[in-house]
Formats: sequence, C-alpha cells, structure tokens
Amino acid sequence: MPQPFKIPQSVLVVIYTPALDVLLIRRADGDDVGGEYWQSVTGSRDTPDEDWALTAAREVLEETGIECRPGLEGQGALGDWQLENVYNIYPQWLHRYAPGVTRNTERLFGLQVSERCAVRLNPQEHTAYQWLPYREAADLCFSPSNAEAILQLPRFTTSPREPVFLR
Repeated sequence: MPQPFKIPQSVLVVIYTPALDVLLIRRADGDDVGGEYWQSVTGSRDTPDEDWALTAAREVLEETGIECRPGLEGQGALGDWQLENVYNIYPQWLHRYAPGVTRNTERLFGLQVSERCAVRLNPQEHTAYQWLPYREAADLCFSPSNAEAILQLPRFTTSPREPVFLR
C-alpha cells in the first residue's frame, strides 16, 4: 500500500539550553541526495487540523525521545514563537507530497531544556546528533529557514516579547 502524501504544513522545533547551545540532528536520507543535512527537529502535521503544539511535541518525542507534551510537569517549556515560514519544498523531497504541491508552511517552536542531554534518535530518520553554540549550529544547518530560526534564539530568550509557553 502506498504511503499517504505528506501535508505541506510542518513544525520546526529549536531545542536549546539556557546557555543557547542548540541540538542538531543529521538526516538519515542526506547521503541519498549527496550531502550531510543537519537540522533541528522538523515534521509534518498528521492531519490538517492537528494542533501545532501537539505536532511539535509529537515530532520532538519521535525524533529525540524528549517528552514535552503540553501539560506535563517538570519538562522543558515548549514555546510557540508565533512565526511561520513559507518555502519551496526541496526538489529531492517533492515526491512525498501530492502532485502539484511545491510549497510548505512551517510553524516555529522553541524547546528549552535545562542542559545538554543525550537523545534517542530514530535511526530511520536521523543518524547522529550534536550540541553546538547557537551561531555554530546556524552555520551548520542546511536549511536557511532553520538557520534563521536558530539565530533568533536570543530574541526569544531575552526580549520582552516572550514566546507563548504551553503547559
């Protein structure tokens, strides 16, 4: 049975520490398309009406093993940055979407954890991880929108306009 097409609505979750060290994960399919692709947690909605925050929490858990569902006590605070990027889907991944779909809307989230921690990767999706200072992490990202989100970290951790934290 063929896989259903991906919904062109996704989340990008920048996971970071108070010192602004950022978690990057390397895509498993990068070797298939000629390069190493380092990124933050990303993933598409499962249904068009799935709540953005639930999508973000699900993807964080699937890709890193970090639990951050809204309402969990003692977990990192998942913050909806209230920002969205719209971008052209990379040609090597267009086949995952319905015919004619060429653009994706990406909702940005941040997840602050108390310190650099080990993560549990899904080997079908990612093959390695590393924690880097935020500027180095931005430099390593293959996606310009991911790099820009990481560079905005200081704005979301020190400005009066705090992200909306979900509990």
